[in-house]
Amino acid sequence: MRTLRLGALLAAAALTATACGGGDPGGDGPVTLRFSWWGSDARHTMTQQLIEAFHAEHPDIRVEGEFTGWADYWDKLATSTAGGNAPDVMQQESRYVREYADRNALLDLGRYDVDVSKLDPAVAGTGKVGDATYAIPTGVNAYTVVVDTALYEQAGVPIPDDETWSWDDFVDTTAAITANTGGKVHGVQNIGFNEAGLEIFARQRGESIFTADGAIGLSDQTLSDWFALILRLRDRKSEPEPSVTIETQAGGIDQSLMATNRGATGVWWTNELATLTKASGHELALLRFPGESQGRPGMYFKPAMFFAASSRSEHPEAAATFIDWLVNSPKAAEIQLSDRGLPANTEVREQVFGKLKAADQQSGEFLREIGPTLAPPPVLPPPGAGEVQGVLQQLNEQLLFDRISVPEAVSQFRQQAEAALK
Repeated sequence: MRTLRLGALLAAAALTATACGGGDPGGDGPVTLRFSWWGSDARHTMTQQLIEAFHAEHPDIRVEGEFTGWADYWDKLATSTAGGNAPDVMQQESRYVREYADRNALLDLGRYDVDVSKLDPAVAGTGKVGDATYAIPTGVNAYTVVVDTALYEQAGVPIPDDETWSWDDFVDTTAAITANTGGKVHGVQNIGFNEAGLEIFARQRGESIFTADGAIGLSDQTLSDWFALILRLRDRKSEPEPSVTIETQAGGIDQSLMATNRGATGVWWTNELATLTKASGHELALLRFPGESQGRPGMYFKPAMFFAASSRSEHPEAAATFIDWLVNSPKAAEIQLSDRGLPANTEVREQVFGKLKAADQQSGEFLREIGPTLAPPPVLPPPGAGEVQGVLQQLNEQLLFDRISVPEAVSQFRQQAEAALK
């Protein structure tokens, strides 16, 4: 699996890691940084604009961009890191920050001039491991329930009260949509492929997928209840038959049930609302997850992604300068807008808020509304977290096709996930 290869490659990189070199501005003259990111073609174009704007303000620092899609990004980054040729600056993601940090592959940005004083307190410390700051959040978002108001009206089903609804209400509501439309519209797309849903479900019970010391933090009861929920949604026909579910999942957001007007409900990150709104052509609403009022708060602000620097960069000062500009510059915020989440810097977030697309402003207002009720973000996942996500995805698919039972899924998750974290 990709994460096994990642761990092996990063272990090799750790054996050859060296201290940061010099050569920054003020020394031998202009320097060149390599900057690597994943994303869409639109992000590629926008990031090139960022690079040009940064160079205009910092002519002694040139930045060369390296762009790939998500599917290839982590293999490429792990290979280049193991070979001692990691990009100076990189996009990072919550699943992998700890993996790279523990292998001494990331620069402690706390030792450099990166201003974090204006970052949203909800996410400001999410890139820290111990006392070291290995990653700076680019923006904030939240995993939430999205509903298509037109399709709810078509089905004759009222929009749920998201301050009171339960998981039973979620099943009943989505099943009613499918039934009332004769299956022309399904109530919801399968919720089991992204571990963030399970994280919220578990946090409502005082648990989390991972503990602070890097172990699995889920009880067998919570796992059993989650897997049983997956099957209830299938059996009540809230979602399509498994073959359609798998095909839809493979199509990504553009081919999702909601984007193609075949589903009335979905679970998505708030920064995906604009894409869903444009694709569906419908008015969409954001709701809190079910169960938020029955137990502890499960929802949380998540860093959309991070910026980090290689510990082997020959130009750590310049790398830190670039990251500081990306996060704190009003000019950078005007170019990026919400592409990497609503800006983590709260001052520039307010400055550009009026320039955001209507859907992004809607997401921003929703985050403002729910912010006071949210719990702190989970700890950074331990090395192997990416593989644990893969285990959950495989078990979800096997459950849908009745290849395993709920007790078997619980047992296999425990065995495979714990092995992944060793």
